[in-house]
Amino acid sequence: MSRAVNWSGVFPAVTTQFNDDFSINLEETYKVISNVIRDGVSGLVVCGSVGENTSLTAEEKIAVTEVAVDAAKGRVPVICGVAEFTSVAAAKTANLVRKAGVDGVMLMPALVYGSKPYETAEHYRYVAKNADVPLMVYNNPPIYKNDVTPDILISLADCDNVVCFKDSSGDTRRFIDVRNEVGDRFILFAGLDDVVLESLAVGAEGWVSGMSNVFPKEGETIFRLCKAGRFAEAMPIYEWLMPILHLDARADLVQCIKLCEAIAGRGGELTRPPRLLLRGEDRAHVEAIMAKALANRPQLPDVGL
Repeated sequence: MSRAVNWSGVFPAVTTQFNDDFSINLEETYKVISNVIRDGVSGLVVCGSVGENTSLTAEEKIAVTEVAVDAAKGRVPVICGVAEFTSVAAAKTANLVRKAGVDGVMLMPALVYGSKPYETAEHYRYVAKNADVPLMVYNNPPIYKNDVTPDILISLADCDNVVCFKDSSGDTRRFIDVRNEVGDRFILFAGLDDVVLESLAVGAEGWVSGMSNVFPKEGETIFRLCKAGRFAEAMPIYEWLMPILHLDARADLVQCIKLCEAIAGRGGELTRPPRLLLRGEDRAHVEAIMAKALANRPQLPDVGL
């Protein structure tokens, strides 16, 4: 199944937009999604970490998914994040969003519980067996604590619908380790913004990106340049964007990304509590690097966007 799924390019982990009373603003969410598609991204991830998955009810997750599928209109793949406390609940949610029309599921380890490696593997194996949908394994040990190591991923090679691996550990050697053991069995996706060029250099085929919500054309341009081997052209854009990309590695990445979206006129910054708006030095830092980035926006080479 892995080669039958055509996932490649930049997939922004899109934000969920809220009203002042913290209810979901589906109209604004539709607009945010439509705008990144307009600007040339290759796919979408909804209800991921940036989409505030764990702050949403099951009904809200379905509503956001339906909005994304409607906005995409088949032009790009739509992947929905699944982050639940148990394997049974994760499989149930995966099947529900599949019925809503998604092309795949980005599956996080079971939340809260710090699982042993064999338990982490069994979580993915259970969902793969009980959910009829292509799965992207999402590894983000700094945030979710459970580390999906290359050995764990390789042990899932017999699960046909485990098709993709998104790694946010920051250790790009893992892509090479996986490929050395199982070749191109899994589609490899960069998951941490500030090591994307390095990830692409060692064979990643896609990028689930936080900051491509804010700079979608620049993100897709970096990706296409790297895949074409045009690293000398990609580097100045990457260096310009790096202060922004570093925000994706922070624990408060959702607030950072939403503030950047608001400054760029691409969305609202409101998050659901317990996430609160940035304040003080944190807010001033983000505002300063955004002001510098917008004042020095580079001329982009032609990559077919």
